[in-house]
Amino acid sequence: MDMNTIEAVVPTTDPAEWRDGDAWLAGGTVLFSYGSFAFGRLVSDGGPLRRLLDLGQAGWTPVTLSDAGIELAATCTVAELYALPESASVAGRSWPGLDLFRPCCDSFVASFKVWNMSTVGGNICTSLPAGPMISLCAGLDATATILGPGGSSRTVPVADFVTGDATNCLAPGELLRSIFVPAAALSAKVAFRRLSLSNLGRSGVLLTGRLDPDGGLVLTVTAATKRPVQLRFAAAGLPDAQQLAAAVERSIPAELYHDDIHGLPAWRRDMTFRLAEKIRAELLGEGIRVSGDFWNASGTPHATSAQPSAAPAPAPTKEAPNGH
Repeated sequence: MDMNTIEAVVPTTDPAEWRDGDAWLAGGTVLFSYGSFAFGRLVSDGGPLRRLLDLGQAGWTPVTLSDAGIELAATCTVAELYALPESASVAGRSWPGLDLFRPCCDSFVASFKVWNMSTVGGNICTSLPAGPMISLCAGLDATATILGPGGSSRTVPVADFVTGDATNCLAPGELLRSIFVPAAALSAKVAFRRLSLSNLGRSGVLLTGRLDPDGGLVLTVTAATKRPVQLRFAAAGLPDAQQLAAAVERSIPAELYHDDIHGLPAWRRDMTFRLAEKIRAELLGEGIRVSGDFWNASGTPHATSAQPSAAPAPAPTKEAPNGH
């Protein structure tokens, strides 16, 4: 951790306190890894950090439930989110969408120390293609509430919040306050698929799907692409396998597929088509339900292991099929 340019740590939640050289600090798992030059080494790039605006004492309630849905404070930790589906607060609610929470938390493949410090808001604001909180919130049509200097406030769909690899819609000084997940999306039947090139590796492809109460189908592509991509089909126009493949082809241009050590664009593209069809078949009742991230060459599904309710640890990620 190289933070030797920091001159002050200011406990505040007020965007009016922000000035050039500042960074909002929540869990700090990424910020402390990047160090003082997290936002560039030159003044023209933002220069080294001078102050940290610490949200640690914000006192925001991590999770607030209502009949309208779930509000997650930006400072809600991964561990707090992971515990939610088994908590008494959601008992009796018919929200199948909660089935996405734990697989997305597992996608961090991180230690318990990270789970207990890393925040939902921090993961979204870091805006990496493989950010699993982006996958979860975008897939459930969540909206982000953003606070700005001068008391301004605006809301943005999480699917639109991330604009590219490590870029987002936040203006200088703006602060992500909370994320709201609507009950309508939580009431949907959901499916999850994820692939990584290596054991315990970063997500190379992560797709979620929803079959909404009105019969519409929503497919959200993340990790494979530089920003989330959503495909929506009305109940009257649910796609077959060929129609879905054509829609994916139209919706994701070649240059939007991410390219890094965790997967070449060609592999990410091929796996996006494959996992999209798996999700379509599951949600429309044409395939076996598999809550996991891998199918072997014979097509026999591998079930994922359950996580313990206490002191969560990352679930293992299987290797992707060979040939890509």
